[in-house]
Amino acid sequence: MSKNQPVLTALLTGLCLCVSACSRSAQGGAPQGFPAMHVQTQSAQEQKVGDYTEYLATLKSRSSSMLQPEVEGQILKIFVKSGDHVQPGQVLMEIDPRRQEATVNSGEANSRSRRAALDYNAKELERRKGLFAAGVISRQDLDQAQSSYDSSKADVDALDQNVNQQRVQLRYFSVYAPTAGVIGDIPVRVGDRVTNATNLTTLDLGNVLEAYISVPAEKSAGVRVGMPVILAADDGTSVSTTVSFVSSRVDPASQLLLVKANVPNTNGHFRNDQVLHARVVWSQTGRPMLPVTAVSRIGGQTFAFVVADNKGQAIAQQRSVQLGDIVGNNYTVLGGIQPGEKVVTTSVNMLVDGMPIVPESGTPAANDATPAAPKS
Repeated sequence: MSKNQPVLTALLTGLCLCVSACSRSAQGGAPQGFPAMHVQTQSAQEQKVGDYTEYLATLKSRSSSMLQPEVEGQILKIFVKSGDHVQPGQVLMEIDPRRQEATVNSGEANSRSRRAALDYNAKELERRKGLFAAGVISRQDLDQAQSSYDSSKADVDALDQNVNQQRVQLRYFSVYAPTAGVIGDIPVRVGDRVTNATNLTTLDLGNVLEAYISVPAEKSAGVRVGMPVILAADDGTSVSTTVSFVSSRVDPASQLLLVKANVPNTNGHFRNDQVLHARVVWSQTGRPMLPVTAVSRIGGQTFAFVVADNKGQAIAQQRSVQLGDIVGNNYTVLGGIQPGEKVVTTSVNMLVDGMPIVPESGTPAANDATPAAPKS
């Protein structure tokens, strides 16, 4: 026997073992004698989720009033800003009153001049009454004095009425809040010239809001009163409501259908003209939920491990899964996992298909009530 024969035999044996191990690995099974790993598991809980489409919604107040000026002029001061809470009678803006003040001052000066003439005519009338009683002057002279007094008094009364009217008009150069509420958008700026038709701002009581949602014509057939709608602000605040109004026809110009939904706003979080994300939920179905920790990604595909039995030994069985949106800390499962199956939630990146495991029960999947599903 050659002295190199034992070495060759050992090399051939090792090569055979290596080929055998690689063959088992290529078939997807775990190598023999692989140690069992302790893992956390939980059941895939079924949950009602929604098939929805997301649109933009604009909030409109049903108790909002448009404030317009009573007079024309230039904006001199603005005392409030959008979102301010104001009280009845609070001054919001001031329109330059100087021209009106000059008109009032001129009227008051004329009134004083006419009142001086009235005082003179009153004294002249009393003097002529005495002369007429003494027979010094004729009735015609007395009537002439009476006529001059009456004419002066009428002039003073008319001028006083005009001055009072101009004073009242002067008050309109200050814009007051008619009721308590929240100031909306202020489209005017200091220096702008306004007329009676100019929109200065809106005043909103803030307790009754409607969401205006524009749905494309191709989706209009599926819209109905009572459908669930979820409204969400950019800060994460959301509220659930339902469709309260559906327009009778699609706008021929925009090819959009107007849909409205009442918005609960007891805490005053939402405001008039605010833009929100609106999820119109078309239908709700039961879907299993999968914790995000149970998902692994390989080559752009998503996988999860379910607990299977191999001759009395629990093993991790790899499954390709199709996932929808995330709801809370869970994925919506569209395929690959059935409700009630136990899934591995820990150490998934250390597992291989067919690997022995020791399952330990974990925390059940949280049941988030927010509908979610792939956008249609």
